[in-house]
Amino acid sequence: MKAIILAAGSGTRLKKYTQELPKGMLEVFGKPILQHQVDTYRRNGVQDISIISGFHAEKIDIPGTRKYFNPMYASTNMVESLFCASEQINGDVIISYADILFEDNVLRKTIQSIADIGVVVDSSWQDYWHKRYGRIDFDTESLRINSENNITEIGQEAPPVKEIDGRYVGIIRLSPIGSDIFKKTYFDGKANYSGKTWLNNRAFENVYMTDFLQAIINNLHLVKPIWTEKGWLEFDTNEDYEQIIELDRQGVLSQFYNHTT
Repeated sequence: MKAIILAAGSGTRLKKYTQELPKGMLEVFGKPILQHQVDTYRRNGVQDISIISGFHAEKIDIPGTRKYFNPMYASTNMVESLFCASEQINGDVIISYADILFEDNVLRKTIQSIADIGVVVDSSWQDYWHKRYGRIDFDTESLRINSENNITEIGQEAPPVKEIDGRYVGIIRLSPIGSDIFKKTYFDGKANYSGKTWLNNRAFENVYMTDFLQAIINNLHLVKPIWTEKGWLEFDTNEDYEQIIELDRQGVLSQFYNHTT
């Protein structure tokens, strides 16, 4: 099992704290987000860890990890960053976004999943959203799951709440078969759409990871939810960071996430 952490972006909505810092290096609970992730991986037996850098790559310094660089980080998106480490997409792989924290139990469920392609989905996301935004119909995306426990739709912006069966967390688990599907989907797409519009009216180089997952679903490959209840945090905005620090100060953060330092 290996891990790939996507940390190339500039984190424009966190610029109060990351003007000249990759947001994965933002310190929370005493150390950078990336270090928390790496420590969580290592506690659970995942030692082969790659980090995809971009914005201020020189400031990402996590001992014992392999680092890749996306030279086009300012004009591309996560899928392009991921495939800067295409040689690592083989066998059993976990892919995680650099702006999240997750508890050990979330990672253990991910490791134990037998899905060829699984994504971590929070079934109790509405509680976090109420605390985060005061409402559940803001900054949302669709995630539809059918009666056979397969994801049929993911990533459409601002859907009706009834079309949200869970919240995609930003963690993907691939089996050896899943890794091959990921690579084939990417390289077939690149051959046919490089420099052109591909999915959701976005250029091939700018598709979101959810667009990419939807392309895999559309090609009739199964994408399964890996269910969790809470146990994760996202640092997407200045307000996210400030609220999480305040909730921790008040001693109530454990309603959503228990951190290990």
